[in-house]
Amino acid sequence: MKKLVLGAFLFAGTLGMTAQETRFGVKAGVDFATVEQTVTVMGFTATAKGSETGFFVGGFAEIGVNESFAIQPEVLYVSIKDFNLLNVPVLGKYTFAEKFNVMAGPSINYLLDAEEDEFKVNVDFGAGYDFTEDLDVSARYSMGFGDVKVSGIYVGVGYKF
Repeated sequence: MKKLVLGAFLFAGTLGMTAQETRFGVKAGVDFATVEQTVTVMGFTATAKGSETGFFVGGFAEIGVNESFAIQPEVLYVSIKDFNLLNVPVLGKYTFAEKFNVMAGPSINYLLDAEEDEFKVNVDFGAGYDFTEDLDVSARYSMGFGDVKVSGIYVGVGYKF
């Protein structure tokens, strides 16, 4: 796991060499998650699905590529009732108006409570609004894949240093 987090920050650092501006920040919020697990036993397939509300907290870097585009890697701790995971998205962030932006990109989840098959890949997309230069709010959907899908809506606030 340490290699994954280190790799994400090294990747972000490499992109930052040509960046216009790099800022770091923290974020926290609420997530509305759906966990779906598919199990096949003796040729029969069953799917169990449940919805829960949880929270997330973590940090991010916003690496400006030009006036309207940035790369935003994040490391988030996510708690959803019986699931705890580390979520590492690397998002492309496009500002299309002075304070509005959209974002999309892959994310890697490491399920902290799983005994096997801990890594999951999701695709995230969403939008945000900058209240000030330092304070923003965002909402995004994270779509899970695989036999254990952890999908959800993340709504939170961020503060840049």
